[in-house]
Amino acid sequence: MTWEEELFALLDDLEGQAEALYDAEREAELADRSRAEYQQVTLAGRLAATVGAEVALDVLGVGVVTGVLERVATGWCLVGGAGQDWVVRLDAVAAVHGASPRALPEVAWSPLARLGLGAALRRVADAGDRCVVHLVDGRRHDGRVHRVGADFAELVVGEGREVLVAFATLAAVQRRD
Repeated sequence: MTWEEELFALLDDLEGQAEALYDAEREAELADRSRAEYQQVTLAGRLAATVGAEVALDVLGVGVVTGVLERVATGWCLVGGAGQDWVVRLDAVAAVHGASPRALPEVAWSPLARLGLGAALRRVADAGDRCVVHLVDGRRHDGRVHRVGADFAELVVGEGREVLVAFATLAAVQRRD
């Protein structure tokens, strides 16, 4: 082997070592970036990617709610199945079983998905269906959602009695057919 061939072989070896070091550093940097980016993923984003799938939600004050995840919006989701629909406040969700491994960032949501809990409860009120309003502490009210304010829902229970329920204490509204 001539001195030129030895020099080129040495340079090729050094270039290979440098490339391996660069790849190792880049792999660690990509892992760090991936972890940093994942902290931006929200529960709502994971649920939005799960729409159409069967899920089980552990809801504070209610227990397990199962069914098809039909809609996810700002602060709430809709789970349907077995002749009843559940409007669940996302802050009352303790755990989710059956979620997609993907996420859909909120910037990609449709304008309808940006409607808050009040909009969902207004639809329940407009339908006039009987429902059970579950609170995060386990209490519940049977009746109809009558009107919806900025941060509360007005229910008519029993013989025309009105009950105001603050959104902050609401876990889920169970509509029945």
